[in-house]
Amino acid sequence: MRCVAPFLVLLIAGLSACSGSAPPPAAPAATAAQGESVSRVGDVSIRANAMQTSALSAPVAGQYGISRADNLVMLLVAVRQGPEAQEVALPARITASATDLRGRRQNIEMRELRSGDLLDYIGTAEVTAPDTLRFDVTIVRENGATSTMQFSRDFYPR
Repeated sequence: MRCVAPFLVLLIAGLSACSGSAPPPAAPAATAAQGESVSRVGDVSIRANAMQTSALSAPVAGQYGISRADNLVMLLVAVRQGPEAQEVALPARITASATDLRGRRQNIEMRELRSGDLLDYIGTAEVTAPDTLRFDVTIVRENGATSTMQFSRDFYPR
């Protein structure tokens, strides 16, 4: 069975828990459909995704220690090493910012989120939907290797 990145499992669980057994509303589905951004350097993969925190279930938001709000976006970054089915979490220093269509830039304070052997990084940014945020992420692993990612996500009123 293919090993799915744990943060994706929580992301999917959060989206489904918010909508019960009915399909999620159109706007969150469009955001989720944009998928994660993935960067691979050798055997290291970096996965990032962003979503409105109002799309998270209350238990998931509580586990992450963040508020659920339409104007709050969660950036989630995971750094893993190894083959896809056997990846292990790598510690890293993550810095990130989000820039909206008007050019307003926000620094995103990233923090560690540990769950057993898993380690992810989360932070939040504000958004006034509808808008597009461009995320700039810099990842510095313990060995000093540096990677950067840039991706955009669209956000809609909920």
